[in-house]
Amino acid sequence: MRINSAIQAAIDLTAGAAGGTACVVTGQPFDTAKVKMQTFPNMYRGIVDCFVKTYKQVGFRGFYKGTTPALVANIAENSVLFMCYGFCQQIVRRIVGVERKTKLSDLQNAAAGSFASAFATLVLCPTELVKCRLQAMHEMQLSGKIIQGHNTVWSVVKGVIQKDGPLGFYRGLSSTLLREVPGYFFFFGGYELSRTFFASGRSKDELGPIPLLLSGGFGGSCLWIAVYPVDCVKSRIQVLSMAGKQAGFMGTFVTVVRTEGVLALYSGLKPTMIRAFLANGALFLAYEYSRKLMMKQMDSY
Repeated sequence: MRINSAIQAAIDLTAGAAGGTACVVTGQPFDTAKVKMQTFPNMYRGIVDCFVKTYKQVGFRGFYKGTTPALVANIAENSVLFMCYGFCQQIVRRIVGVERKTKLSDLQNAAAGSFASAFATLVLCPTELVKCRLQAMHEMQLSGKIIQGHNTVWSVVKGVIQKDGPLGFYRGLSSTLLREVPGYFFFFGGYELSRTFFASGRSKDELGPIPLLLSGGFGGSCLWIAVYPVDCVKSRIQVLSMAGKQAGFMGTFVTVVRTEGVLALYSGLKPTMIRAFLANGALFLAYEYSRKLMMKQMDSY
């Protein structure tokens, strides 16, 4: 049975949502450490110091600050990303002049993922801004940059609207785009290359959970190695703009390099790489299996 485009898009969207949920549940504590270390690198000597201080100051719940917007962000981003990924694969097929059902090369899949990420950025930026602010709220108060912190999603949302209006949710949009578009080229490229390696001439659809986990982890690692400095600048723009007007991407980038050195752009890399492997392995495993299940259900009708 041939599935029409609308149903296929709905399947990809739902599978992407399942993957986004798995990604957050697996990686949220490491993501919290990443944002804290990126924004306030002088407060923490490393990942262990960050975890210990966070636990002492805020308790276990401190690792899950921003989980609600992180869930919304990841479900929204991955739903749109994987839905658009399917559409972008069809666009790539038209550009290269092959049939609708033709399997794309790993490079062509990487290009489709890169195109799709531009659409996902539009839903990701507002929710990620709220998430990052909640995660770094304690440090903003400790550093004296703000007097009164916001401890709930709604209070952060209300604060953004009162201070900057609806467009305030798109602080850091240019740096998010700069991260997503090249990053997802490496993300999907790394994932597909890894699947090709494990398949060894067989169909990639026959791969079991372990190769899928490892392939997803490899793809996530490729993404973050490629674009980490851009993400560091994005986090600073989104968090520090709470305290007043914050420079744009180039201004923030130059200020960090001049005052703190190039290595400051890699603050929090260790928790990011741990999270990248675990969370993206879980993301692709959930995505592939839920998609396969829904496709099988549709074929049975």
